[in-house]
Amino acid sequence: MPSFVYVLGCRAKDRCLTYVGWTTDVERRLQKHNGGRGARFTRGRAWVLLHTEKFRTRRQAMSREWYLKRDRKFRKLLAQRV
Repeated sequence: MPSFVYVLGCRAKDRCLTYVGWTTDVERRLQKHNGGRGARFTRGRAWVLLHTEKFRTRRQAMSREWYLKRDRKFRKLLAQRV
């Protein structure tokens, strides 16, 4: 089953926030984040999808997620679109 890595963005008071995660259904996961049923960090904020990548396996997606969470330069670049 294909898996996806996604980057979400939202505008806070004085900065842009990003969130990186993985899923098998990006649209359903975004709805959960915006509905307050996603990760604790994402609750109470309006998120927009900034970036997705598709992988053949869950393991590949989780590995890429680990890398993107540490790649602040890439996330800052994406956050400029919020």
